[in-house]
Amino acid sequence: MARVFNFSAGPGTLPEAVLKRAAEELLDYQGSGMSVMEMSHRSSWYERIQQKAESDLREIMNIPSNYKVLFLQGGAHLQFSMVPLNLIKNGKADYLVTGVWGKKAYQEGKKYVNARVVASSEDSKFSYVPKIDKAQLQEDADYFHITTNNTVYGTRLRDKDIVCLDNVPLVADMSSNILSEVYDVSKFGLIYAGSQKNMGPAGVTVVIIREDLVREIDPTVPTMLQYKIHADNSSLYNTPPCYSIYMCGLVFEWIKEQGGVAAIQKINEEKAQLLYDCIDASSLFKGTVEKYDRSLMNVNFVTGSEELDKKFVREAEARGLVNLKGYRTVGGMRASIYNAMPIEGVKALVEFMQDFERLNG
Repeated sequence: MARVFNFSAGPGTLPEAVLKRAAEELLDYQGSGMSVMEMSHRSSWYERIQQKAESDLREIMNIPSNYKVLFLQGGAHLQFSMVPLNLIKNGKADYLVTGVWGKKAYQEGKKYVNARVVASSEDSKFSYVPKIDKAQLQEDADYFHITTNNTVYGTRLRDKDIVCLDNVPLVADMSSNILSEVYDVSKFGLIYAGSQKNMGPAGVTVVIIREDLVREIDPTVPTMLQYKIHADNSSLYNTPPCYSIYMCGLVFEWIKEQGGVAAIQKINEEKAQLLYDCIDASSLFKGTVEKYDRSLMNVNFVTGSEELDKKFVREAEARGLVNLKGYRTVGGMRASIYNAMPIEGVKALVEFMQDFERLNG
């Protein structure tokens, strides 16, 4: 069976070249006589795999030397707790709530600190990213938490529009747009991201944390939830998700081969423009978020008819365009066009949308 164009929001599509290489190395990794899935995480074989993955990630994200890179588990959900548990000092934190996951992060954070919502777009079904200024932020907050891309609602916070205080660590959930566009890592205290959108298969959570934030904390915090434990043990305190880290390493290599994150961003902008231009030119399809705040990764659109939306998703699948159903709280359609989605996939979707409108508009 031919491969489909997979527009799933996560786990997302992976580069075909990466999948082919993983298949070639599945039974015998580079002459080791075993699969990466079978290796001891203490072996020199695996040590080299993880070290190269970290080195390549540092290169493509231009991560400064005073930051630790951790390969953890538990997804972004666990980071919602680990961030306040590890960064707490004054017991205060600010949150910019721009979507489902930002709201979840805030709700989890307030279990441990006096969490405050600086601004939220929930009143408009998260259809935009609120603009804030520094005067709205607490100078004695332990951190300020933002979400750079909102997978469910399809909004994005660009690097140039981020507002923060120099003395308050900026924490970002980049789960659904890490490596898709350039961000200045040096302005962040901590970045975290689940792997299953742009980095690899599910199972890994990457944490990029400035060294001054890696410190001794309340010893009653569970050992596995302490950044310092993982940093001191090079992410090998317990058995890591070895195969998922190996796959992420292959993706990092692939990104380097494409010319790095800046080159990937240009391709992503081109793909997104094709799809948004189709939506804007249509009398049937309508976007669901303000134009300036549109995501490069997750494109939401509706017809205005629930039955027509269902028909669209059903007929698209028959054309090999799968996982286009919108999130339950938004409805309609959502096309997730992560790094590994080829431009041919977006062109095929646009062609189908035009055909569908001609027959159903």
